[in-house]
Amino acid sequence: MSTVTPVTEQLLRAMALPAPGGDSKDGRGRVLVVAGCTGLPGAVLLSANAALRAGTGKLQLAVCRDLAIPLGIAVPEALVIGLPQTENGNIDRAGADGLAARAGSSDAVLAGPGMIEDAETQAVVTALVRGAAEAALVLDAGALIAVRADPGLTRMRASPAVLTPHAGEMAQLLGQDREAIEADPLAAARQASERFGTVTVMKGSRTHIVTPDGRAWCYEAGHVGLAISGSGDTLAGIMVGLLARGAAPETAALWSVYAHGEAGRRLGRRHGGIGYLAREIPGEIPAILAGVSA
Repeated sequence: MSTVTPVTEQLLRAMALPAPGGDSKDGRGRVLVVAGCTGLPGAVLLSANAALRAGTGKLQLAVCRDLAIPLGIAVPEALVIGLPQTENGNIDRAGADGLAARAGSSDAVLAGPGMIEDAETQAVVTALVRGAAEAALVLDAGALIAVRADPGLTRMRASPAVLTPHAGEMAQLLGQDREAIEADPLAAARQASERFGTVTVMKGSRTHIVTPDGRAWCYEAGHVGLAISGSGDTLAGIMVGLLARGAAPETAALWSVYAHGEAGRRLGRRHGGIGYLAREIPGEIPAILAGVSA
């Protein structure tokens, strides 16, 4: 398929988000976020807050043991699980089986923000993907190492996982130069979706979203201020929050990319251009989602 559809407010209104189920938090889903290392605890906080702002009902954070109490205080809405950690402050594979079981009882799982790319992360994420066979799944940042090592890991899922690479990460996933990815990001997204069986969100100044069956969209209305540390963590958090609410993977991807971009535009207008912070993005999300849904 060669057609690329623009991501617009009109498009999203035609593919509405699921309405909240009754007045119970269970009706908005249970999210599990597996993220962070001791050097990047902020990635957990950013993705967690974004998931909550996207409307998820229950939030669990699985993090290195040393981060559990600080993050439990920073995100009082979450259940925080402290995991075994390595000497360099990464999540240890010793916790993989327990995480896989917890993933199996979650509605949506996000793995990768702030995680170190090493053999421990690869083992943890591989176990998570296999344990989350029935859960919606977003793989971001450090978690992409598991897909790179085993391209078949995500191919047999009933509902496709969502991958969220930037150009450098995509270059590693496909074994190409970054320059080649930046020259044709749509082709890279198509190749990744075919190889890994995923909904692929190729992040950049123009963000491309491609499904395994070849459907493609492009969002071009973002803001330069979104090119800032932590911005991608908030995008992944929005996405897993919408998945937990019951949105299909492509629906969650499109709404998230639009809401993230619109948040950047609003913050840019308010702050006079660049210089706003990734931590300010989640607070914009509820009004944006509500405005499009109205």
